[in-house]
Amino acid sequence: MATPHKTRRPDAVTLEVVELIGSVVARYHEEYEQAAAEHSLTGAQARLLGLLTLEPLPMRKLAQKLKCEPSNVTGIVDRLESRGLVERRPDPADRRVKVAVATDEGRHLARALRDSLGFAREPLAALSEEEQLSLRDLLRRMLGAESTPGGTAA
Repeated sequence: MATPHKTRRPDAVTLEVVELIGSVVARYHEEYEQAAAEHSLTGAQARLLGLLTLEPLPMRKLAQKLKCEPSNVTGIVDRLESRGLVERRPDPADRRVKVAVATDEGRHLARALRDSLGFAREPLAALSEEEQLSLRDLLRRMLGAESTPGGTAA
């Protein structure tokens, strides 16, 4: 039987690191929303389009990844589809299921959106390549992914 561990208060450095990570995330989301708006997208539309540039996904899987209701995803896909950025196609593995797929125009717009995000590039440019690699490896470790010699997560 496992013994309960005592909850101890985080030390000052831990609190500062958590606060700094929160600030980075908040700045990223703010810039991402602004960049999406410049491309006449909502943040949710931009995130969904970004996911679809990686692979076609069924609505249910998109809802899980975006942490929202499938009915909300349907509305988002409808709006992107009306702009020619996304298509619905039968899933090759199960023709009863529809998958959303980014069109060439959708992939181009998602790339332009990513390229317009300067927030991450500017602060990282102030770090040496060694510091950037160390930061990357520490973040991977925090997320439970190990670095491999090739520079990719295992």
